[in-house]
Parts: sequence; C-alpha cells; structure tokens
Amino acid sequence: MVLGTEDATPVTFWFAVAPGASVGMDDLVVVGTRKPDGRPVHFYGIVDHVRTRHEGVTFDSDVQDVVAGLLPASVSYAARVLVTRVDPEDFIPPQPGDEVRHARGGDLALALSADKMDHSFPGGLLTDGQVLPINYGFVNGEQGGHINISGISGVATKTSYALFLLHAIFRGGVLARRREGHNTRALIFNVKGEDLLFLDKPNRRMGEKEGDLQARKGWREGRYARLGLPAEPFRDVQFLAPPKGGAGDVIVPDVEQRSAGVTPFVFSLREFCQRRMLPYVFPDGSGSLNLGFVIGNMEEKLARLAAGDDAPYLTVEDWQPDTEVLLSENLRFDEMGKTRVETFAALISYLEYKLLEQNEGEGDPKWVLKQNQGTLRAFIRRLRGVQKHLAPLVRGDLTPAQAAKYRPDLLKQGVQTTVVDIHKLGAHAQSFVVGVLLRDLFEHKERYGRQDTVFVVLDELNKYAPREGDSPIKDVLLDIAERGRSLGIILIGAQQTASEVERRIVSNAAIRVVGRLDLAEAERPEYRFLPQSFRARAGILQPGTMLVSQPDVPNPVLVGYPFPAWATRRDEVAEEVGQGAEDAGKDWLGL
Repeated sequence: MVLGTEDATPVTFWFAVAPGASVGMDDLVVVGTRKPDGRPVHFYGIVDHVRTRHEGVTFDSDVQDVVAGLLPASVSYAARVLVTRVDPEDFIPPQPGDEVRHARGGDLALALSADKMDHSFPGGLLTDGQVLPINYGFVNGEQGGHINISGISGVATKTSYALFLLHAIFRGGVLARRREGHNTRALIFNVKGEDLLFLDKPNRRMGEKEGDLQARKGWREGRYARLGLPAEPFRDVQFLAPPKGGAGDVIVPDVEQRSAGVTPFVFSLREFCQRRMLPYVFPDGSGSLNLGFVIGNMEEKLARLAAGDDAPYLTVEDWQPDTEVLLSENLRFDEMGKTRVETFAALISYLEYKLLEQNEGEGDPKWVLKQNQGTLRAFIRRLRGVQKHLAPLVRGDLTPAQAAKYRPDLLKQGVQTTVVDIHKLGAHAQSFVVGVLLRDLFEHKERYGRQDTVFVVLDELNKYAPREGDSPIKDVLLDIAERGRSLGIILIGAQQTASEVERRIVSNAAIRVVGRLDLAEAERPEYRFLPQSFRARAGILQPGTMLVSQPDVPNPVLVGYPFPAWATRRDEVAEEVGQGAEDAGKDWLGL
C-alpha cells in the first residue's frame, strides 16, 4: 500500500511491501486511486529504491536484542516508485493506503507506453522476464532516430548490445509488418580484432549459456523464445577487409582467422583523386588554416588531373621520375610521352615535385599559390607519414576489371549486413576508410532519397567525432546525426565516454543506452537523463545488462539480453569455418 508517512506526489511515492511479497529495483508497478467524483486514476511506475528497517526501536545496537527476541519490533519493507505514466493525465497524488501491484500484461504495456507505439521491436528482457518494447518510430527516423551506447570497454558489451538490437530489428517481425525487410540494411565497422567476421556462423556456446540461465531462473522457455526472436546467426552478410600489402595481380584480404568469404576492397588512384578523398587523409588538417588551404588546393588540382579518363592510374606529362620505368605492355597511344602514376607513393612524389622541386625548388606557381615552403613541406611530410598505411588501399596498378571488382559496394544486391574490417589499419587509415565510406553513403542517400534504411554501427565515436576540433569525418558524422534520419541513415554509435564526443551527435540520439560506467563519468551532464539512483548503479552493472532510455518512457529501464546466437570469435564457431587452402586460393584468384 502507498505509505502515509512519506510524501506521495504525481511523480514519485513510497509504498509498503506486504509480508511474504518481494519487490526489487526495476520492478514495474501500478496503483489506482479515485478522485472525489469517483473517477479512477492509475499511476504506472518503476521501482528505483527499496529499503528495510526495524520499527519500534531507537538505537542501531537494538537490532541484536530484537533478533534475540528481547525487544519487540517489526520490519518495515518499503519501495520508492518513479512514475512513468498517469492515466488519465490528472496529476493528483495517489492516496495513502491505495493498493500497489506488479504491472503485468496490459498494465505493463501502459507503464511502458506500448499502446502508443505503432510498431515496436524487443529491446531486451526486464528483470521479471517480460519484454521491453522499443518504439521503432524513434529508431528509423520517422519520429526520431539514432541510438547512442556508452560504457566501459570490455564490460559494458556495447557492440554486443548493438548487434542484438540489429538482430531484433531484422528478425523481430517489425520489418515484415512494415514490408521493409527487403530494403533495410546494416553497415558495421569492425575495429577490434576479427570478432565480427563470424556473424554468419552459429555460436556453439549459446545453447549451454542460455540453458544454464533458463534453469537458474526456472523459466519454461529460453530468452530468445520470450523475446520472440530466432536463435540464429545473421543472414545475407558480406565481409570486406583491406588487402595485404605489396604489389601484384593477386589481391588477398588481410585477415588471419577466416580463410574464405572475405572480400578485399581497394580504391583506385583515379577514384582517390576524382572523388576528392585527399582531405580524409588528414583527420586534423583543418586545425591549421594554412595547411587546410594547401589540402583544399591539392584536392582541386588532383580532381582536375583525374578528370576525363577512367583508367585506374593517372598520367602526367610534366614529370619524369628518377627511377627507370619499363614501358607497359598495354600502353595506349595517347599516353606516349607521359608518365603513369600507379602507386600512392608515386602520387606523393609527383606532388612533392610540383610543390617543392620544380623550377629549381620554387615549385609550380599554379600549384604553390604563394604558400610558405614550411607549410608545403609539412603537407608532404604528413603524406609520407601515412604512405605505408594507405599504399595497399589506394592503388593504380590494377586493371579496370580489378578496380571494379574490388570497389567496396555497401549496398550490394542481396546483402543485408556489411561488415568492414578495419582493425588492422593504423589510426589514420581507419579514419580514412570510415570517412570515405560514410561520405559516399551519405551522398548516395542525398541523390536517391529515403529508399533504403541503413543502420551504421560505429564504435569509438570519441575518436572519429571528438568534442574538440574539426575534421572531415566529424563533419560527415554531424551530417548523419542531424540530417541522416530524414535520409534513412541511422547511426548506432558507441563510446566509452559520451562526455568526449561531440555534443550534437550524442544529443541527436533518440535512444540512449548505458552499460557499466566509471562513476566519475556517470556524474557528467551527458548522463542527466539518468535519475541519481540509476547513475549510482551504472558503476556496478554486469555484462549483459543495460539501462535503456527512450522518449516514450520518462525513466530508463534495466534490461538483459541473451547470449549471442552468432559467433563472436573463431573458437565459438559451431561449424568448421572456411574451406581448404586450395579452394581459398581459387576464391581469392577468382577461379
């Protein structure tokens, strides 16, 4: 019953727990009261605090006498409720003595505002085993968009929960009810290990893990069955990975644990110039005004140089490198007397010649544009610094057929989930790949509009969109956060500390999720959507549990989610991965 010794308001109240009953934090409850005219009002809420105490004694040391039966006392067991909904919206307080009960069935739906959701998908299981619905309208961009997940790396399981949400969206039936299953996709960047290269394989540990938990809880059915989800791996997945270093006709993905089913991706040297990828080589280039001017000028010069042809390489007529170059067997007549630029290193050498060597060290005036030699040298020095990382990714020594075959196609027909593995790349190369692919995706959606919904899963947002400073990739992420939902690009971003991520990106996320947090981080303003009691608990959350906040429910809800049905590393794969070395070699060679 609602207590009469504590204040009861329309937004919070205390109630006494009857002897023999059990109420814990995160339980959802409902209480009904009546107005003076007899009309009922119902309050739905979530328990955020529980406590017990002895009544009838004065001193803390009296507990020993009470336990020994020397002092009479009774135990007071009470819980505090944060109200999530008042129905109808008559904001009167509940009355002392009103009966409180667990919210189940229809009451649970009202407590979580599920009756207001036209389409929803399961976001996890509540502590009592009931399903938390998440409003799909606040995910796909119709009413809101984007999901942001925060938590300590390794124990917050941010990527695991992001994949669970994708699985719930793809297989939970919401797309089938909306008839959108054929045109909803996901793009996942794999930044740690090769963990995500086995999403299409069943997890051999899942049955054991889920069986143990089911037995411990005493449930008749497992968590996947309760959620209405199939316990199966992802379907229609393509895996892209950068190629191994070195020149040659054979382009092999740079992965160790999976021998087949991974496609290498490269950009041709002409694409690098035509599609203006140079700014993404300098994630901090805009920090210097002069350097930013040189980058913009070189971007324009390279775009003009690459125009008017479709060969993977560039040809220039005003540069003869010192090294001897053998004439190519497929040299075209219009290339007679010109020099081919076929590697990223050669492109840097050509830029160095135009800026610092031509005209006895003065450079080409049309390229230099009166810029300081120190700035030009800094530009070349930075390019040399990333040369070894980008050389395998940007190549001109390809045939047109190879350039087309290995060009990354994020919206490939018949593919629902694309995993881009970038974990082996250096930091600059990772930023380059993420920035270029997201920029291309955003421009594609700007041209063709909201035909497909694409979920982009990106961890380490604090690295790509830090709170301080500007960069091309940060601009792309800001565009996605602020305009992406209207174009059908939904960002599922994750980071350890939201306080280090650009505020406009975090604030645009309609769904906010928190795993285990550092307690100092939990007190930052970015987490004020969590009530104080939830912020204190964020430091002790276990892996597999998350606090989920969505616009329909004013208070966050604690949920658990099942062990992945897909393998998250090679030793979890339930079946033999890949094929024999001979078959793998034929696959890579395209035979």
